[in-house]
Amino acid sequence: MNSAPTIDKLLVAEPMPVNYKSEIALARLTEVIQRAEVTDEQRAQLFYDRGVIFDSIGLRSLARLDFNRALRLKPTLVDAYNFLGIHYTQMQEFNEAYQQFDSTLELAPNHEFAYLNRGIALYYGDRPGLAQEDLVRFYNRQPSDPYRVIWLYFAEHQLDPEKANQKLAERKQQIDDKVWAKQVLRLYLGEINQSQFLASVTKGVRSNQELTERLCEAYFYLGKYSVARGRYNSAANYYKLALSTNVYEFVEHRYAKLELDLMRASFQQGTLPQPN
Repeated sequence: MNSAPTIDKLLVAEPMPVNYKSEIALARLTEVIQRAEVTDEQRAQLFYDRGVIFDSIGLRSLARLDFNRALRLKPTLVDAYNFLGIHYTQMQEFNEAYQQFDSTLELAPNHEFAYLNRGIALYYGDRPGLAQEDLVRFYNRQPSDPYRVIWLYFAEHQLDPEKANQKLAERKQQIDDKVWAKQVLRLYLGEINQSQFLASVTKGVRSNQELTERLCEAYFYLGKYSVARGRYNSAANYYKLALSTNVYEFVEHRYAKLELDLMRASFQQGTLPQPN
């Protein structure tokens, strides 16, 4: 029996609006950049800060411009390289992404999230062995974090699906049952079905923002789940639902569009049926 919920039973997120505080901060930063007499290092930080806000509201081309401006003024601004690496990954410019993450780690070898982001870039760049190495390092920093488990699982599944499932079951034991994202692992292991998974989304939610953020995650991981089972039309719809939340800062939102692009490219190459 198909456990996939129909559209009338789905929870649909209210898209996150642009925070008025972000708009005010953008205006103030722009005014300071244009008018204030500051050092190159200070101006670099201002460009970086504005780039972060542009990124958080989905204006990624403007964010990249500011990150590059910041690096021209201060080539040691570690987090600007990390952000650029993420953006190049989203654009499928993987060699550029690797270079940006390498620069991050050369300057800050303990930059925890550079390992996650480089691992994701390597995963999407079809280098699962190298992706696994980075994602293991990221996972080892906090084994109780289900999101670290999930992304490591994606890389390991490309290498050996059976072994990846075994590892997933083992790592699941280290995660507190109260953590909602543990339900993603249970879904992937076949312990619950899609309807049960979606029913868990609202548990413990205290605000519309929290619900929207959780739905962004849930729909992305349902998209990945559907792809693994050959349900490409369902996967495409789940990725679109994730994108509709406008939670631009979440890793799941960042890569939902990339997943759609990869599916469409596979269709054009004749290796997948066309998503709607």
